[in-house]
Amino acid sequence: MDERAALGLLDRELDPVGDDAAVVDGRVLTTDMLHETTDFPDGTTRYTAGWRAVGASLSDVAAMGAAATAAVAVYAAPSFDDAELLDFVRGARDVCDRVGASYVGGDLDEHDEFTVATTALGRVTDCGPVRRSGARPGDLVCVTGTLGRSAAAIRCFERGDHERANELFRFEPRVAAGRALAPDATAMMDSSDGLARSLHQLAAASDCGFAIEADRVPIDDALTAVVANGRASEGRESATEAALEPALTFGEDFELVCTIPEARIDDARESAPVALSVLGRVVESGVTVDGEALADEGYGHGESR
Repeated sequence: MDERAALGLLDRELDPVGDDAAVVDGRVLTTDMLHETTDFPDGTTRYTAGWRAVGASLSDVAAMGAAATAAVAVYAAPSFDDAELLDFVRGARDVCDRVGASYVGGDLDEHDEFTVATTALGRVTDCGPVRRSGARPGDLVCVTGTLGRSAAAIRCFERGDHERANELFRFEPRVAAGRALAPDATAMMDSSDGLARSLHQLAAASDCGFAIEADRVPIDDALTAVVANGRASEGRESATEAALEPALTFGEDFELVCTIPEARIDDARESAPVALSVLGRVVESGVTVDGEALADEGYGHGESR
């Protein structure tokens, strides 16, 4: 049983499940687990690991349109190195500071593989939590920021450019954007599994479909650059065209994918503290890009990068 099958099993057993975080007494609560083998490529610093692990949980808070308040982390490793442990905590604390939350501790454990489990807590705003189930035909489907940053980071790790790779891996959780979009968004989630899979997940939750246009997908310049570098001797396809597939499916970008009524899009763009791209529209059924079916492909936890 893979992760998606396991989630399907739990969906039938537990109620409610399916959003980026649970809502409990006006708070949102979420937890994540990351492993060295699958989530932290060779060359990832402990500072980046702390930032990225805690940031992943803060991103779930952002996807609910909530204000982030606090985070904790479990740090497990074969042994405890002073410098590595302090770097991890500093990364965790700095990403919390970036979004106005507090890093309030956690736990230590010995384990045969560097593993991190994180939990983040948020506060529901007056607009209430934004769930995945509110998209309606006619709404516009949008995404914050750019896509492909993590895909570019992985290629930099593979090429030995660890400084640039670590920089790209330290994403900013879109907590401020989530709060700004909450009054206008009808549905929202983060893009940790990739845009294509996120659209399929939103479609299932809202019982709808999506029609997007490829030339509206905001591809990160870093991905275009590394793709262009890798294709320099081929010359058959533009770097932007080649970067589209990883931008759609690689995942781990932690941007927000949301739906907004067309009449509210100007207000949403004005309030959002980051670029908001309109990709297309919510339709009755199907998930397509330029009229062709967009496969449900993306990141699966447990898959080695």
